[in-house]
Amino acid sequence: MIVVSDTSAISSLLVINRLDLLEKVYGHVIIPRVVLEEILALENFGYDISAIHEASWLEITEPSNRELEAELHKFLDAGESAAIALAKELNPDYLIIDEKKGREAAKILGVAIIGLVGILIEAKEQKIITQVKPILDELMEKAGFRISSTFYSYILNQIDESPI
Repeated sequence: MIVVSDTSAISSLLVINRLDLLEKVYGHVIIPRVVLEEILALENFGYDISAIHEASWLEITEPSNRELEAELHKFLDAGESAAIALAKELNPDYLIIDEKKGREAAKILGVAIIGLVGILIEAKEQKIITQVKPILDELMEKAGFRISSTFYSYILNQIDESPI
């Protein structure tokens, strides 16, 4: 399986000490160098980033289509732009991306996407975790992960977990 990621899912999982979920669900994740740099910047805010340095399952690969990356960077941040450009080249099973503009751009380019909620659902389906709700709650509380209350309730009801 080929999976490319932008910054947000990795940094969010790192903040709550659950980066292991990406390795357990996908085995191998590819990111551009700028995404790594954005993740490493978390250290400036007091976060322990040692798990990133130990993540042998994380591969750094640069997109070769710099024109596409530059075009995307006109309306997306550097990490999203590089990740989408790389995903367009590699044709992965998934590009992990949560930001609305980035998801829309990836879809337009024909890139299959998944977000952090989707990863948690996959982890539950693979029996890596037993519940999504506690992890989702921790992501919202500690990592600043944003999800509408409507979507939150919808997702938890879909996977037979109570939103209360």
